[in-house]
Amino acid sequence: MLCLRSGARIRRADSLASARKHLSVYRPTVVIVDVGLPDGSSLALISALSQGLPRIDVILGTSGDLVAEGKVIAAGADGFIAKPIASLAEFQAAILIHLPADRQPPGPRLLPLDEVQPDMLAYRDDLCHVADVLENDESPQTLDYVTQFLSGVAVSARDNDMHDVVRRLIAQCKVGSGGGNGLRDLTDMVQNRLSAASGF
Repeated sequence: MLCLRSGARIRRADSLASARKHLSVYRPTVVIVDVGLPDGSSLALISALSQGLPRIDVILGTSGDLVAEGKVIAAGADGFIAKPIASLAEFQAAILIHLPADRQPPGPRLLPLDEVQPDMLAYRDDLCHVADVLENDESPQTLDYVTQFLSGVAVSARDNDMHDVVRRLIAQCKVGSGGGNGLRDLTDMVQNRLSAASGF
């Protein structure tokens, strides 16, 4: 939505496999890679893109986990965008600062002062995605993906209760309990949110 509001033409991928299909057909000016994708290392994708010839003009990583910034830069990205992103102007600036001089917009430009508001329909779509993922797989790799993904989504949607449940699940996974009650609590909360949003 931020890209569209900035006037960009986009291709969206929700997995590495989908991203690779797009990249085999389209040559973007800018690629924004979420560190948390369900089917492998986003850092490997960033590294491959940064070494490609001709190189894509701007490669950015994004995550709700600020620790990821160093890994993203080490993999070859030009920059990092921390989530949640509240300002359209900051989002645009994070991209424009890395564009080559011949691709910079000419002259001064008006900065949009809009603050990005949570989109509840998009939040519902994200919760549907998580429910589908958890229905098919509760492996440690999947739980890592789900917690990273939902952590950023909950912060963006300002859903503090969801964020607290996600943090508890992360803590349980770190001590090796395999999710336990935290996974059940998260699954129940996702289903409850989806039921409450069924009127959208």
